[in-house]
Amino acid sequence: MRSYGQYCSIARSLDVVGDRWTLLIVRELFLQGSCRFTDLKKGLPGIATNLLSTRLKELEEAGLLTREDAPPPIATALYTLSETGRALEPVLKALGLWGLRFMAEERPDDAFQARWLAYAPEWFTTDTDPGAPSAVIQLIAADEAAVVELGDGRVRTRVGRVTNPDLLLEGPPRAVLGLINGLIDLERATAIGLIATGRTSLLTRLRPYREGTASVPDASHA
Repeated sequence: MRSYGQYCSIARSLDVVGDRWTLLIVRELFLQGSCRFTDLKKGLPGIATNLLSTRLKELEEAGLLTREDAPPPIATALYTLSETGRALEPVLKALGLWGLRFMAEERPDDAFQARWLAYAPEWFTTDTDPGAPSAVIQLIAADEAAVVELGDGRVRTRVGRVTNPDLLLEGPPRAVLGLINGLIDLERATAIGLIATGRTSLLTRLRPYREGTASVPDASHA
């Protein structure tokens, strides 16, 4: 593993996770849980097979993940974040929150997956009315679907579809995620292709986190 050769904690951190694709591998292990190689490859469109193998080996050597040969019927290696790897959770959330400012442009060749649609509301928003009744919002973007569940003061999300959601938001990723994350308002989202069906008043319950707040939400996906 290459090193910056500096006695600095930031440099030492980047020695381990600063290479291309490394933090996205960690992201997928957070979102998917224990993964087979093929699961990770599918969740990382554009990565070369040999490069993924190299990165996984480096992360294992650095103690960020473990590799275990699973018995039948899986009969393949499973990769799982170690305690050291899971300690990167606030780093990923802070990077994601900081990176929202660059999400205004949706490039035509960008890949997009349902897990990425699902984690953003849970990581970057909060329920402003914890005493209100539970509600369900269905998100659909680029043929990918995710469910946002509001209740008990928490925002929970998962990949999938539900019948009869309280609010359905469907459109291009820039419109759906832009609205949910507070980057654009409903009028602007509608202008760029969003279709909102149902109780749009629920949008007032989702308050985006902003840089400079005390913390980002502490949540993870199974």
